[in-house]
Amino acid sequence: MVSKILEKILGPAMAYPSYRAYWVGTLASVAGFQMLNFSQFWIIHQLTQSPLYLGYVGLANAIPSIVLNLFGGVIADRIDRQRLIAITQTVNGALILVLAVLTAIELVEAWHVIALAFIAGAVNAFDQPARQALYPGLIQPKVMMNAVALNTSIWTGTRIVAPAAAGLIITLAGTATSFLISSAGFFTMAIIVLSLKVSSPERSQSSRINDLIEGVRFIFKNNIFLFLISMTFFISFFGMSYIPMMPVFAVEILKVGADGQGVLMGVGGLGALLTTMVLARIGNFNQRGVLIIVGSFLFGSILATFALTSWAFENYHLALTLMFLMGASSATFMIPIMSSLQLMVPNNMRGRVMGFYGMTWSIMPLGGMYAGSLAGLTGRGIDGVPIAVAIGGILVALFAIGPALLNRNVRQVGLVVSQHQIDAESQG
Repeated sequence: MVSKILEKILGPAMAYPSYRAYWVGTLASVAGFQMLNFSQFWIIHQLTQSPLYLGYVGLANAIPSIVLNLFGGVIADRIDRQRLIAITQTVNGALILVLAVLTAIELVEAWHVIALAFIAGAVNAFDQPARQALYPGLIQPKVMMNAVALNTSIWTGTRIVAPAAAGLIITLAGTATSFLISSAGFFTMAIIVLSLKVSSPERSQSSRINDLIEGVRFIFKNNIFLFLISMTFFISFFGMSYIPMMPVFAVEILKVGADGQGVLMGVGGLGALLTTMVLARIGNFNQRGVLIIVGSFLFGSILATFALTSWAFENYHLALTLMFLMGASSATFMIPIMSSLQLMVPNNMRGRVMGFYGMTWSIMPLGGMYAGSLAGLTGRGIDGVPIAVAIGGILVALFAIGPALLNRNVRQVGLVVSQHQIDAESQG
């Protein structure tokens, strides 16, 4: 009965029991991650009062992810993905517990937060490809768009609740409590993922180096894969750099504190969630390319507007409106890109391809380092942060109306994906 209700509300992917369980586990894990993300940026700002240190946390998280993501994808194609995910989730939960204890006994220092971000980045390099490669084996290709949208809805939905909850918890009970609750989400996912029933893909018998070379060669031979992944790299670096800088916008510019920052991030998540649920109900369609181009252009334009108007007017309500629109536009291009990649990649290559794709989101914290450094170079102190973020948004918008709009493969990606889906269903 519950499964029928979920299927009716959320879409056909919920008809698959293993996917439902995976979705619940992912919900717990991502909520924990969102709370961790908010809390670590908040505490580093409290400890240092420096935009550059916000960038250091992002850099520490990004470097191991970028270096190890491809290797993590190779491992995800060679060993049991469920056990790999359970291990990585447990390790992450334990690391956060350590940080919670250090915070509770008031011994936490900036280098502790940076060290945790570095280790977590290394662990996530193995976790992310395995998770992205696992769930397509729980469903049929015909519901892939819905499954991708539902997975994305977890990220966007928790952006509404988790940051607001973290901000409230920090205000009422302290940062250590926020870290403690965050760790529980990771442990929950570790337990659930081991209970899933999923068929294993054919394992490679060649060396890890050969597998790595094969994965990279597969991506570079496919023009659509290469451009969509490159586009996501660009947007993650220049566009998503605002996320590590949010404590500056909330505390120094808009004067709203931790709970106000949580509401800002939550409103952005609401915009993304509503757009995601609309796309989840639409299902597969041929106009993915249009959504990718229009969505990325709007996101970049609105991001630049948010940065500059927050700086110029210090108007919290205007910032809330723009955050909502940023969230909506980001979902408009992210879901078509992700679902297109998942539908086109062979299952035995999925870990490597999604590992390479995962590097794009590892670039996001590195973008925070760019924004923090550029803000410092302007010589304007805190006022340099909105300028750096606005420049990133302008570059994203220009990329959308330049290389993306002129690329025939992007404009026609929907037709290519539809043909792949037809072929997969005929073979299945």
